[in-house]
Amino acid sequence: MNAGILGVGHYAPEKVLTNQDLEKMVDTSDEWIRTRTGIEERRIASDDMDTSDMAYEAAKNALEDADMQAEDLDMILVATVTPDTPFPSVATMLQHRLGANKVAAMDVSAACAGFMYGVITAQQFISNNAYKNILVVGVEKLSKITNWKDRNTCVLFGDGAGAAVIGPVSEDKGILSSELGSDGSGGEYLYQDDTLFMNGREVFKFAVRQMPESSVNVVKKIGLSEQDVDYLVPHQANIRIMEAARQRLGISEDKMSTQIKRYGNTSSASIPIALSEDVKAGKIKDNDLVVLVGFGGGLTWGAVALRWGK
Repeated sequence: MNAGILGVGHYAPEKVLTNQDLEKMVDTSDEWIRTRTGIEERRIASDDMDTSDMAYEAAKNALEDADMQAEDLDMILVATVTPDTPFPSVATMLQHRLGANKVAAMDVSAACAGFMYGVITAQQFISNNAYKNILVVGVEKLSKITNWKDRNTCVLFGDGAGAAVIGPVSEDKGILSSELGSDGSGGEYLYQDDTLFMNGREVFKFAVRQMPESSVNVVKKIGLSEQDVDYLVPHQANIRIMEAARQRLGISEDKMSTQIKRYGNTSSASIPIALSEDVKAGKIKDNDLVVLVGFGGGLTWGAVALRWGK
């Protein structure tokens, strides 16, 4: 069976942290942040809201969008590097809270590429007829591992959750091709010790090469060209990296998701949040060829080309 996206949803905490707020916390400026990252504000979860809480809210919205109940699910995959606890997994917490029978549930750890790993894993189970409907959630509470005195990283990250229900779609729709990869030699460039550490220069060099390359690869795998892409949803990490992918595909600015200015980098949540926002805004239409592409710590990356619709 072809696997596609049956419904999407997202959740963002209420608290907004603006660039002006950060000016009062570290030696930075609104202009510096906007011109180098494209970020204007980000959401920060309250102390009493954890990763599983945000995952639950996004999951409910995705199930509603798919016109499904939790009992219809066969599996739950949660992409996160900021779980409530090392174990049990956020996925099992979510399974219990949703009341999703006793379905398979596990977390996926691939940093900012986690949602892509989750979606492609779900596709394999569905195409092999092992499962029918799989909930994939990307969720992070990065605020709890951010060093708020490090001006190079604290301006980048935000909290939030996005979700998609993956299930069988008609033969000409859904995920048409995919790509996953990793390069562990770059693990030292982006990691968590007590707090999050990033070598911005090295991550940038990797991302501006890999994200455009993966975007083109998944389109070529289905015998189409860059000009056939109707919409691009890249990992919302940095507007300059996103622009590199857009320009490599040769698509206009209005065909790329740019939710980064409102949410910052929410790691594994960024692609599903952006996708949910854009679907609800009518920017993605039935039969559109959509490319989702992400990269993250590991180093990891993943992309899919899909024909939108059921």
